[in-house]
Amino acid sequence: MKTRVFRISDFPVEVESALLLIRLVVGIAFMYHGYGKIQHPMTWMGPDSAYPGIFQALAAISEFFGGAALALGFLTRIAAFGIVCTMSVAVYLHLVKLGDPFVNTAGGGSYEIALVYLVIGVLFLFAGPGRFSLDKLIFWKK
Repeated sequence: MKTRVFRISDFPVEVESALLLIRLVVGIAFMYHGYGKIQHPMTWMGPDSAYPGIFQALAAISEFFGGAALALGFLTRIAAFGIVCTMSVAVYLHLVKLGDPFVNTAGGGSYEIALVYLVIGVLFLFAGPGRFSLDKLIFWKK
């Protein structure tokens, strides 16, 4: 199991560079989105939220700390798993509970960005962090 979680794929350098760029941008975006949530992790959705505080905290942790881990390429697949779980709930909330469209041209809610982040999380679950990562420095053996 450990070897699967921490294995580093061997892609061409162009693909590895693209993985690095995507990790950095998406990781920093998640940190930005999670920063306010991590300030009040159990209550960031407000007092009337149907989601228990523990699930709000898990989302806040996966966004802020998972974003940092993703950007660094540290424990990447574990961070991606947290992001996939959080974004799955976000897509469900917007699509099923709120009935938002994929893209809302009127400027209201949509599930587009949550779905994009979910798919990026799936990418890192399967592809791993790439060679330009802390995971490679720490866990890779020749």
